[in-house]
Formats: sequence, C-alpha cells, structure tokens
Amino acid sequence: MLQNNFPNFKNIEYLKYGNDRQKLAYSEIINLNIFESLKKFNPILTGTIPIGIDLPESDLDIICECKNHSEFSELLTTLFSNQKNFKIFSTVQDGIESTIATFKTVHFLFELFGQNIKTEKQNAYRHMLIENRILLEKGVEFKKEIIKLKSCGLKTEPAFAKLLGLNGNPYVELLKL
Repeated sequence: MLQNNFPNFKNIEYLKYGNDRQKLAYSEIINLNIFESLKKFNPILTGTIPIGIDLPESDLDIICECKNHSEFSELLTTLFSNQKNFKIFSTVQDGIESTIATFKTVHFLFELFGQNIKTEKQNAYRHMLIENRILLEKGVEFKKEIIKLKSCGLKTEPAFAKLLGLNGNPYVELLKL
C-alpha cells in the first residue's frame, strides 16, 4: 500500500486506513460507484483530502482523461444528474479543453474534471504528489501551518508557496520542485 511513504494515489484503497474524513470520502466514492463507472477515463482522486490538509468545506476532486468531451459529458450527466446541485460545463484551462461536473452529497461537494491529458500528467495530480512529498519532508508543524493559512482563506498552492518562499505564480513554481 505505501511505497516510500507515499500511498498509491491511483487506488483509493488507502483512504480506508486514513483519517475520519478520508474514510468518509472512501465510503461516498464507493457508494456512488464513481471509480468503477469512470474506469475507462483513468480517474484519480486529487486535492487536499488525499494528503490530509483539507478543511471542512474541501471538495473531492476526481480527475479523468477524456478524449471525447461529448461522450464524457453524456456519461457524467447520465450517472450523476440526479445528485443535488448537479452542474456540468466545458471550459478552457491553460489552453486545454476541460469538462467539469459538480454535485453535492450529504458530506461532500464533488468535482469531476476531464481533460485530454493522461491523469498522471495533469497538474492537479502533479501538484498533489509534490505537496505530499513536501509535507513528508517538512513534518507536522509545516502541515499545521499550511492548514492554518488555508483556514485564513489562502488556496493550497499559494499557501505552500508562501511557506516555501516561492515567488511568481505558485501553481507554476510548485511544479518546478
């Protein structure tokens, strides 16, 4: 399960052994059958919940590789349009077509995100791996400071950039680490 202190983030089984919120996330994802339903899109849970720096309002971000946005949109609509506050839209992020669906369950806001990029190469996954490595290197006090900055309104990447003394765009600078 752990390799170099890293869980296998491509398999959500690690959540079963995590903190209470991670266990709850695992349960919700399994109950909705998300990973099985989206298997052909190579889904990966990213963001703050997998690495334990989430806030109570943090969402569950699931990235997917989608070559055909229409097909992806239709499937997401079929699977999740019955969920509370379901929305789906397409946009361009960093010059890349992206399809995003959001909905709420009792415990979480879900964001399902698709781009025609392998999930392992998407920025959300890359950021999470880098942030996890930094958290492991810097220890508990650093982690507490990240959570404190986030609870004061800073987004995750800017919080890391601030504590690490990074200048420039924090989303770009983190990828250089």
